[in-house]
Amino acid sequence: MTSEFERTVLADLVELKALVRTLVGNGQPGRVRLIEERLERHEALLQRGKAVVFLLVPALGLMHLILHFAGKH
Repeated sequence: MTSEFERTVLADLVELKALVRTLVGNGQPGRVRLIEERLERHEALLQRGKAVVFLLVPALGLMHLILHFAGKH
């Protein structure tokens, strides 16, 4: 026979296993993997944004110089 304590521990273990499956996945991506994918998309978007700024700032500086010197003549 199992004691009340053992039944409680086993019930908690079943619940814990279900929660772990939710986190790591059970044949499908779990919550952790979904969060990792969102983070990867965010990082890629951030890198693209940095590239746009890296290209846009010098172009705006050049435009400013052109307009500045074109206005003096």
